[in-house]
Amino acid sequence: MDKTLPGPDGRPRCRWCASAPQFPHYHDTEWGFPVADDRRLFEKLCLEGFQSGLSWRTILAKRENFRAAFHGFDIDTVAAFAPADIQRLLTDAGIVRHRGKIEAAINNARRAQDLIAAEGSLAAYVWRHEPPPGEHGPPQSASTSPTSVKLSKDLLKRGWKFVGPTTIFAFMQAMGLINDHAEGCVTREEAAKARAAFQVPV
Repeated sequence: MDKTLPGPDGRPRCRWCASAPQFPHYHDTEWGFPVADDRRLFEKLCLEGFQSGLSWRTILAKRENFRAAFHGFDIDTVAAFAPADIQRLLTDAGIVRHRGKIEAAINNARRAQDLIAAEGSLAAYVWRHEPPPGEHGPPQSASTSPTSVKLSKDLLKRGWKFVGPTTIFAFMQAMGLINDHAEGCVTREEAAKARAAFQVPV
């Protein structure tokens, strides 16, 4: 099956763009483009955790609410959240009110602090796990990969939560460690150009 559909401008884009009105802009400007900013990487790991069992459409529609509730996903701020913050978040109708996921985000902020202290930055750690080209097969043909399994295991070993292999694979797709835009998608080439110009954090 063709994995592209014409977008609003008539040019082919990944078929999933047609699933929600928020998707085309997200697809064209974010998904698959490389990210080296620790805050954005942490935000995405948290949001992927909140997505577990839900759809990305639900999370993307609530993303600005999540950003407000979690103070822009500043790692040090979230790491300092207290029980009163958990109660505040559990009453916030603008986000996903799941105690386990809320507590995981706070825990993961603290684990991110540990990781940054040990590795220099979250970005440097994440990009050391960039998979070899084609590891997971043709675009959008897999939901996990050997690298996502390996990275998931290492994060779990470090005490992170809600970071299973599928969650990590989706994170890698979104943050540009994998260019999983469909063959023929107009954004695939743009993402590839961005990766070629990207300086991998060390």
